[in-house]
Amino acid sequence: FLFFWFGWCVVCLDGSPPAYHFDKGSGAGVDNWIVHMEGGGWCEDVPTCLSRKDTDLGSSKQMVKQFGFSGLLSGQQKSNPDFYNWNRIKVRYCDGSSFTGDAVDRANNLFFKGNSIWEFIIADLLAKGMRNAKNAILSGCSAGGLASILHCDRFRALLPASTKVKCISDAGFFLHAQDVSGGKHIEEFYGKVARLHGSVKNLPASCTSRMGARPELCFFPQYVVQTMQTPIFFVNSAYDSWQIKNILAPSAADKSKAWKSCKLDLKKCTAAQLKTIQDFRTQFLSALNRAGVVNSPSKGMFIDSCYAHCQVGKQIQWSSDSSPVVSNMKIAKAVGDWYYERSPIKKLDCPYPCNPTCPKVDSDS
Repeated sequence: FLFFWFGWCVVCLDGSPPAYHFDKGSGAGVDNWIVHMEGGGWCEDVPTCLSRKDTDLGSSKQMVKQFGFSGLLSGQQKSNPDFYNWNRIKVRYCDGSSFTGDAVDRANNLFFKGNSIWEFIIADLLAKGMRNAKNAILSGCSAGGLASILHCDRFRALLPASTKVKCISDAGFFLHAQDVSGGKHIEEFYGKVARLHGSVKNLPASCTSRMGARPELCFFPQYVVQTMQTPIFFVNSAYDSWQIKNILAPSAADKSKAWKSCKLDLKKCTAAQLKTIQDFRTQFLSALNRAGVVNSPSKGMFIDSCYAHCQVGKQIQWSSDSSPVVSNMKIAKAVGDWYYERSPIKKLDCPYPCNPTCPKVDSDS
């Protein structure tokens, strides 16, 4: 069910209260908690934020009251054996800044209160019993997957030292890279988001203190993860469909639309385009390595070669007969083994198009 939090200046873009869905834990999972943050991109200027304002990405008035949980949040033991009986929370995303904003635009009646939303919802969950958690996970997909990185150490700090706390980022490792025109589209985009929402002061200080005059670059995980203290697991495609469409070959950098059909279906890419995409994978893996993910005993990863974006929230990709497999393992088993430390998990797929278990279509969401 949808829970609303009413608080002073803790509001969605339109001024409505933020919200989350909650499925209570049972049995042995009653003291275990998963807080999963919804994705949905960002708004970088007044027009794009106004366009979100009257949707469920900007207003709780537009949100459904009940919400089906699947994948990592599934309550079915067979399909989610490690986490099915935990307290499972889906935090709705209505601020457009990966829960980092702290500003108000009175002229346009827009509220950029993402950081306050996150703080107040976590406080509400602590009061509802999470303060007694034995196990706790902060996770998210896409913009929520980025939020799970940005807020991971703060989440750890809010829970008792005795709680086993880890984070999971699904499709949240957005790469600081040039686009196909040689431009810096994504860097400029995140800079606009940070300025509009007043995000910089809420990005991890362990990162911003090292970035000099460019603290907004701490929107990019490759700079944040280097100094993170809390264990974290990355589920990501090395060919993330959102990143290829919006970081590597955004429409603004592809005026001739030469990439249009390739972005929809990698089978339609030219040899030159495929080489560019393979180079993007190399950059992505290098950034993961430099961030310390590959060699850290507390960090885990499941990097497949599917043309996909967000994979833990859907049963078909999390744990089903048609889920992607890397080194004889599906995502649900990899995450569970890593969380419970049954084995260290560093799964890296071979290059596209080698994996026959990948879904046949792009799973962008």
